[in-house]
Amino acid sequence: MTHHGLLGSARRIAPLAWPVFVGQVAVLAFGTADTVMVARYAALDLAALAIGAAVYISVFVGLMGVVMSIGPVTGQLFGARKLHEAGAQLHQAVWLALGLSILGSALLLMPAPFLHAAQAQPAVADKVRAYLGNLAFALPPALLFQAFRAFNTAVSRPKIVMALQLGGLSLKVPLNALLIYGFGDIPSLGAAGCGLATAIVMWAQLLLAWWVLRRDPFYAPFGLHVTRLNAPHRPSLKELLRLGVPMGLSILIEVTGFTFMAIFISRISATAVAGHQLAANMVSLMFMMPLAIANASSTLVAQSIGAEEHADARRTGWHGLQIAVLIAAVVGTVIYLARESVLGAYTHNPVIIAAAMPLLAWVVVFHIADAAQTVASFVLRAYRVTTVPMVIYAVALWGVGLGGGFVVAFDLTGLTPASLIGAPGFWSASVTGLVLSSVGLCNLMAWVLRHKGGRSGTSGQQRT
Repeated sequence: MTHHGLLGSARRIAPLAWPVFVGQVAVLAFGTADTVMVARYAALDLAALAIGAAVYISVFVGLMGVVMSIGPVTGQLFGARKLHEAGAQLHQAVWLALGLSILGSALLLMPAPFLHAAQAQPAVADKVRAYLGNLAFALPPALLFQAFRAFNTAVSRPKIVMALQLGGLSLKVPLNALLIYGFGDIPSLGAAGCGLATAIVMWAQLLLAWWVLRRDPFYAPFGLHVTRLNAPHRPSLKELLRLGVPMGLSILIEVTGFTFMAIFISRISATAVAGHQLAANMVSLMFMMPLAIANASSTLVAQSIGAEEHADARRTGWHGLQIAVLIAAVVGTVIYLARESVLGAYTHNPVIIAAAMPLLAWVVVFHIADAAQTVASFVLRAYRVTTVPMVIYAVALWGVGLGGGFVVAFDLTGLTPASLIGAPGFWSASVTGLVLSSVGLCNLMAWVLRHKGGRSGTSGQQRT
């Protein structure tokens, strides 16, 4: 692979990656705004936010992964210039999102198992219930918008999604301030106000997305200028579920391997979980760049597969991985060196900063491994390879990362060094799990590109 080839791939990836990056940063800024504003409201509400956010993210991302199965299917159809068939997939993804919303909202309205796992204090548990109750109404529009987002990414049109996400953020911040702190006759709701603000923003964002689909001429060739949904199509829904369930489980494992740390760390103390929340938010922000590169690389790979340009698909997959790892190494090093200043931007509370500081010692290795496994998994999805990655995630992130972290953090063997007891133990095991998953997924990607890269077409018969 020549230097010129790598630069050529970068020029193709960048126009698709930067709108995804900006849009995802806007989405992450929802959580950042929640964290920063609630941190200045009350420590009890911040602890509730950490637990509640972990629950919501766990539910949302698992279901989101199923909906996003529209991406590789639509990308291959778009590459094959089967536009009307590609548009029909969005109709089916909407039906899928509506069905999953019922399940997800029910889980958010009944959070007792999560609260039991967190061993939350009664005062914190009440705040978590109020927060999740509001988010139960945010979940349906959030999942429906994910179908819109995945479709647009697959057809190389991420800028409209970015614009809507930035618009949502511009509405979220003032609503947060109003509902968290209160104003006039509006009471201060604390953490629950974050959930209510998110629900309002998600519905507004979805309505705007629907208006764009109806009015923008770009969507006419896809058959999307219609007033009603196509009827559910069983073969299409079956294919989306066949791909989406392993994708959803993979994302669920990946995210809960990290977010469940907040639930377990909350058993230690409110300060420990608050420190974890700051560190987690920081690495989540860093993750947006490799996620954007992964989305763009996967889109180009799927389109090349659909067009039967298999050499280009292989080249783009490898180059996307190299670009993401290089950027991750640079960003991780800079954040580590500037960690004191970065944490100071979140809070002036020296106790919380002291709790977060040791966790960032892992940031460079964590971020590089995270970037590698993300791009590899997205490229594999473009080839409709989803089951084996799910198994790799389960073993590495749940088995080694979360399970091993529990053993180390709570010193179940009596062998844990003092420096790794508590939150640092979870982070050390999480990094180990991420490294293992990145090695496994990169090797799987190499095998797929070498052995199956020339045999995956728009029929989608290849599944692993």
